[in-house]
Amino acid sequence: MASPVVILTGASRGLGEAAAYEAARQGAHLVLNARNAARLRQVAERARDLGAEVLVVPGDIGLPLTARRLVQQTLSHFGRVDAVVNNAAIIQPIGPIAELDPYAWQTNWQVNVLGPAMVVRWALPALREHQGRVVNVSSGAAIKPYPSWAPYATAKAALNHFTRILAAEEPRITTLAFRPGVIDTDMQRFIREHGAEHMPPELYQRFLHYREAGKLEPPERVARALIAVALRAPHAWSGEFVSYDEPRVQALIQPSNS
Repeated sequence: MASPVVILTGASRGLGEAAAYEAARQGAHLVLNARNAARLRQVAERARDLGAEVLVVPGDIGLPLTARRLVQQTLSHFGRVDAVVNNAAIIQPIGPIAELDPYAWQTNWQVNVLGPAMVVRWALPALREHQGRVVNVSSGAAIKPYPSWAPYATAKAALNHFTRILAAEEPRITTLAFRPGVIDTDMQRFIREHGAEHMPPELYQRFLHYREAGKLEPPERVARALIAVALRAPHAWSGEFVSYDEPRVQALIQPSNS
């Protein structure tokens, strides 16, 4: 059986970086996207050391042409797409709705909603052919009203509903939204460094407490669940919003090869 080919956005750091290494350990070949080309090449080298064939396609996934180029280069190099993991995301801008910069809001939605939608749009023929999977990395903020997170939270809610619509339209593929929990990543550092100025004090203190109390999940643990879903989620789950720590998700995880 051919190694599955996985397109992974936001792959230069955090959950995306950890997911790249986990996919390589699980025998997948990878197409990695992020804006930071130098960092992306470093991730690619380590993934190659773990056994993967890796294609690097840097660029801003918030631009529709980047999504098209990402899929076209994948098909030119590998000839197939078995899974798309839409992981790239930004939380900025944060602050009360009445004070938010509309252009920053627009950028947020371009990355968090339009980017995933356009990657899927171009990958659909190949995904249909191989009965592939789409995993849209979402957030608990999609269903919880966090004050001062309106652009990010509403974008993730839109991504969840996009997932449901895609599942209804495309019965040959399996489509899931994935809740990764609260992870020890650069996004959490951004919240700690900038949240005091823009977030309600009690919400800001909650996120400080997550780190102080050791409640931030390591990216590697969540990546194991994410890649398990991308490679093995059953079609019966299509359209659902699943959490990394659900027993049925954890049951999909296979031991790493290294």
